[in-house]
Amino acid sequence: MTETELSILREDGPVSGRYFIRLAPGFEAEMTFRKADNGTITIDHTGVPPEYEGRGIAARLVNRAVADAREQGFKITPVCSYVVAQFRRHPEWADLRA
Repeated sequence: MTETELSILREDGPVSGRYFIRLAPGFEAEMTFRKADNGTITIDHTGVPPEYEGRGIAARLVNRAVADAREQGFKITPVCSYVVAQFRRHPEWADLRA
């Protein structure tokens, strides 16, 4: 698996969505979110199959959400413990926090 094979996709429903990466047949990494009426998203879960842990895949998902928030002007409420930790590590993201 190379860097270019790690395409991050986004699915949006009316009240929720997810960012995900198809890693191999039957394996996906995902980060799910709920949408609020005020235009924020609440990231509530991040999961990477154990076979793919330790490769920075979850961080890529968070980075994509942060990039989308900057580009599209929405805020993020991190609830997932991994995303909370990433926001603590990146004080430059403080302006994106709802």
